[in-house]
Amino acid sequence: MKNKLPIKSTWWGMALLSVWLLSACRKETDIVTPTTSSTATTENQTIDKWILENMQEYYYWNDKIPANPDLTLAPSDFFDSLLYSYDATARPDGDRFSWIEENADDLSASLSGESTTTGMEFTLYLRSQGSTSVIAQVLYVLPNSPAAAAGFKRGDIISKVNGQTITTSNYASLLYSGATTFSFGLASVQNSTLVDTDVARSVTATTFQANPVFMDSVYTVGGKTIGYLVYNQFVPAPNNSNGSEYDDQVDAIFSKFKAREVNELVLDLRYNPGGYTSSSANLASLIGKNIDNTKVYFREEWNSTLTPYLKQQYGDAFFLQRFVTKSQNIGGNLQRVFVLTTDGTASASELIINGLRPYMTVTTIGTTTYGKNVGSITIVDDSGKIKWGMQPIVFKSFNSLGQSDYSTGFTPTVEVQEPLNLLPLGDVNEAMLNEALYQITGNRTARRGVAEPNHLTSLGSSIQRKAGGGRMIKSLSNFKPIKL
Repeated sequence: MKNKLPIKSTWWGMALLSVWLLSACRKETDIVTPTTSSTATTENQTIDKWILENMQEYYYWNDKIPANPDLTLAPSDFFDSLLYSYDATARPDGDRFSWIEENADDLSASLSGESTTTGMEFTLYLRSQGSTSVIAQVLYVLPNSPAAAAGFKRGDIISKVNGQTITTSNYASLLYSGATTFSFGLASVQNSTLVDTDVARSVTATTFQANPVFMDSVYTVGGKTIGYLVYNQFVPAPNNSNGSEYDDQVDAIFSKFKAREVNELVLDLRYNPGGYTSSSANLASLIGKNIDNTKVYFREEWNSTLTPYLKQQYGDAFFLQRFVTKSQNIGGNLQRVFVLTTDGTASASELIINGLRPYMTVTTIGTTTYGKNVGSITIVDDSGKIKWGMQPIVFKSFNSLGQSDYSTGFTPTVEVQEPLNLLPLGDVNEAMLNEALYQITGNRTARRGVAEPNHLTSLGSSIQRKAGGGRMIKSLSNFKPIKL
């Protein structure tokens, strides 16, 4: 169990922190009293008051909260009613990321990489322009997961679920309803056309802890020694761990890179939606050139209500995340870093790009990133009476040069679309990695056939539906209560 951090009646801390709530003892009885409308309203008011109190203090846009919100609303609706919601025209600076969940334990677990899952992530596409039929293209499969055991691999195309053709009207109920048993029917690309096959694979989702360190490799090409890391979430350790197992694994990879005298680096964050800012700082500290624990990685801006109190109790250092001095740092051998990106690259991943740019050249390859320059905290009730968990946005981030201009994402330095026929991650002929190797060496490696271009319309991905979509979460250890 990770540290609990009290502020008033709230434990709050890193959203990826695992938080346990104490359950109130209940005496069993033979009489079951039905919940009345009045009882439900009273319960809603209790929860809503707790939500409102915390949002008024910690929410980044707390000055935009309505003066007289309706405390009889269901908690999720009430929470939404408080948000300074994004609108492209009226509120382009608005909130796209705050959310609330009914079970705080499930929230904490999912943010630590533990969830009920088949173990594969996918992007949904319209099968053809103007069609209502939908396909799911598998982006990656977690090792030792149910999907891996069933034989799924990157690039597989799913066209049916439980015997039903996926469509624009049923894909949510087929794929995101909370069901755990699936029979997936596959399609294949034949002569540039998607064709259904007779192949079907059955998978049962289980509670599974994902390791964010997906793969690493070292390539020697054109006299260059190139390190490659696929990193899919900023998580320091498994759920319910007090340790830093995953951060330690990243450290070990960079120790190997240093021993191999890696002088170019390709960081694959194309499917990384974010996570702990501490893990982001750890990774950046392994890469940055001429950095140490005196150099600023990023700075935070909190709301005007809370800022004076934070300054009074903790000083200006509270708002600064500095680099960490790491013996495994390879920045001395690097002049630049290449980052592979998609619209699934978000939050703490974008922090890497923005935070390293003042210190070295960061070349992005792929497609435009998600665009999240704000961070959140987890808020739960320490008494155990309220089981909900909130993840409100509480700060905006800036790099050491005061830059925070990526709310619409980072446009790639070199644009590369993922094709319809996906090669394995780490394959030197895979489209994005191949482009990075070309940018480094000037030598285009021979491709295994011509990649089928993917002109299909995307309907989003399973990665974007993970808790929070994109996450950049503040780690607050040894935090003392603040009285406002």
